[in-house]
Amino acid sequence: MPTSSASTNDSAKSATGGVQSLERAFDLLERMADAGGEVGLSELSASSGLPLPTIHRLMRTLVACGYVRQQPNRRYALGPRLIRLGESASRLLGTWARPYLARLVEETGETANMALLDGDEIVYVAQVPSKHSMRMFTEVGRRVLPHSTGVGKALLASFPDDEVRALLARTGMPAATERTITTADGFLAALAEVRRLGYAVDDNEQEIGVRCLAVPVPDSPTAAAISISGPAGRVTEGATDVIVPVLQEVAGELSQALVSSGA
Repeated sequence: MPTSSASTNDSAKSATGGVQSLERAFDLLERMADAGGEVGLSELSASSGLPLPTIHRLMRTLVACGYVRQQPNRRYALGPRLIRLGESASRLLGTWARPYLARLVEETGETANMALLDGDEIVYVAQVPSKHSMRMFTEVGRRVLPHSTGVGKALLASFPDDEVRALLARTGMPAATERTITTADGFLAALAEVRRLGYAVDDNEQEIGVRCLAVPVPDSPTAAAISISGPAGRVTEGATDVIVPVLQEVAGELSQALVSSGA
């Protein structure tokens, strides 16, 4: 029985040796996530370069599997079945990261964290606590807005300014403390400083009395950052010069591990 050219193209091998339709489907899911989780077919066609019939066929399959749902307004949104996959992947990523965070604790003496950018929020996926009696705890699974955190700055520093402004417009910039940055211009200036220095600082911005130093995990399959946090009396300007090189070294090693494992 003859096969249509469209079906043949969808099942054809890609340039990487994979199945083209699978690569296209995952690309569409990524584009939906980048767009805030809800898009129209014409938007996906414009951003991906795929013809509408191909996108419609792929989206029908994703809807049938529960990974995408169609809204009453005919737009498409990420589906609930992705939640279980994301939670499982986050837990596994946190497990892989723990030995590297433990090394951070050993070398800096402070609590070490790993966080991801999930939509417009920061989610903490792993932590190893300091051995000090006075230490900082961030509950794994906790979600916070990026503008008041060191990991948020570290992650958003790689984003274009217009994308950062759009994110801040969606989330707002409520003050967690009197030191929290609450204007888009102020936050963009802070991101410029992160790019210049190579690391981010949360100086009493999420919690009074707490300082945090953070760096991104380079080339991570999903946007990730690691940080140390501790009392401002210990995580001083002087300590920063010692801690940041350790953070950057561990981030590089973690990146290599994640890439080599295919995480």
